[in-house]
Amino acid sequence: MHAFGGPEVLSLDEVTVRDPGPGEVQIEVGAIGLNRAETMILSGAFGQRPLPSNIGYECAGVIRSTGPSVKGFVVGDRVAILPGLPMEYGACGETVLCPADLLVNTPEGQSDLEAAATWMQFVTAYAIRAYRRIEPGDAVIITAASSSVGLAAIQLVKADGGVPIAVTRGRGKVEALKRHGAQHVIVSDEQDVAQAVREVTGGRGAAIAFDAVAGPSFSSILSALTQGGFAIVYGALGGEPTQFSAPYVEFLELTIRGYAANHLVANPNLRREAIAYIRERLANGTFRPVIDRTFALSEIVEAYRRLLGNQQIGKIVVTV
Repeated sequence: MHAFGGPEVLSLDEVTVRDPGPGEVQIEVGAIGLNRAETMILSGAFGQRPLPSNIGYECAGVIRSTGPSVKGFVVGDRVAILPGLPMEYGACGETVLCPADLLVNTPEGQSDLEAAATWMQFVTAYAIRAYRRIEPGDAVIITAASSSVGLAAIQLVKADGGVPIAVTRGRGKVEALKRHGAQHVIVSDEQDVAQAVREVTGGRGAAIAFDAVAGPSFSSILSALTQGGFAIVYGALGGEPTQFSAPYVEFLELTIRGYAANHLVANPNLRREAIAYIRERLANGTFRPVIDRTFALSEIVEAYRRLLGNQQIGKIVVTV
């Protein structure tokens, strides 16, 4: 990126990639997963940064060289990047650098395409069980449900015996969400979310909310929770200040927790648990990344425009 703005500020440049330093590896990239956060970097919403700048948080490929003190990875290993790649790095490119402690080995039999659509999504969704275990029959509200993280959350909630309630803005995604495992789908542009959740839960309300939107709709999400309910906020797609009634939160003894996946990855115990949990379910077919569409690296601008168009069901992946 040579300026701040929309996807049009991106260009493909020929650059020299330095040799990996201590604790770093160089990866020959096979596929790149696009994330909403990158569009916020492009727009300047995450603050200014030196330009020109690389971009990207997530990719999969093969290690081509390692720097000093790298342990657990060798040249030839197939790997993917976990959440938390510092901004001075970038995952969009033919060859990229990455700290080795942010890598995970690609499961046997999984393609780079699938690997680039796996770890950001399922590690982010892992918060649902990491901070408030799902009890059998627990209803879980999942906003932005057609996103790659939302679809991963649906799979995780089902795997743990919960009831996934998907929330989406338009009716056009209802059937697709049901095909991908949502037990109930609420269209927020047409329905009162809190009322609809109460109806599908027999008046009990949901035990957990996994919310990527926040903003003005957050009070309705809280109103849909049962006593002692737990709300996890991991995004701000609403784009406006978040307000809610403090007495309501007090009366129902609700818990609100902010969440960023990079903090989970930085916790050795949670990281180990999450990777093992996800690997096991990828292996037995319980988890499968949902890919909306693929683009070539030369089509990177069109790929980000697709992401901003909000029509996708699942992950947008760029192949290299």
